[in-house]
Amino acid sequence: MTGSAWRAGLADPVHDAQQTYRAVLDAFARPGQRVSVGQPVAGLPLGAAMAHLLLTLTDDDTAVWWQHDVDACAPWLRFHTGARLSASPHEASFVVLTDPRRMPALEEFAQGTAAAPERSATLLIEVPSLDDGPALHWHGPGIRGSQTVRIDGLAPAFWSQWQANRAAFPQGVDIVFTCGAAAIGLPRTTRVARLEELSPCTLP
Repeated sequence: MTGSAWRAGLADPVHDAQQTYRAVLDAFARPGQRVSVGQPVAGLPLGAAMAHLLLTLTDDDTAVWWQHDVDACAPWLRFHTGARLSASPHEASFVVLTDPRRMPALEEFAQGTAAAPERSATLLIEVPSLDDGPALHWHGPGIRGSQTVRIDGLAPAFWSQWQANRAAFPQGVDIVFTCGAAAIGLPRTTRVARLEELSPCTLP
């Protein structure tokens, strides 16, 4: 990463951060519905949505664990927000995952406690597509009826891990999937099933 890219951040810090914050609130309030988040940050090996989320959500009180690109991105983020590097996924407030097929199991990230569920991790997962994965059926708060979602690039075991994550409520992780400038929120309250596994007798 060049020196100029290392310094690159939000073009309009106040306005862009406000827009990004509203977008992520919408993403969690309406799980499965796509929101648009920002423009690419030149020279940074992260998609536009991932970069803007990190610049908006992290600060000097948050620890971030990076699956990859630690040397390139951790100093960049610390320069802009003060976010420190977490040595362990279990200790991180935010987790940056850019190789979702090889990511750790969801249970390896901070789960919070029954008394303080807010101490769990938020996972930011960059995926190759939000259109080409297997058809999924999402139900839960913020979803009217159901929402069909297709997320590509996840390991086969991911959705069974999600079922366990949701069963642990109020503990468990929350997730934002990103692809380029697009993002989809998946809060721990959302039920997910493959469409081909559903029948009239199994619908919630």
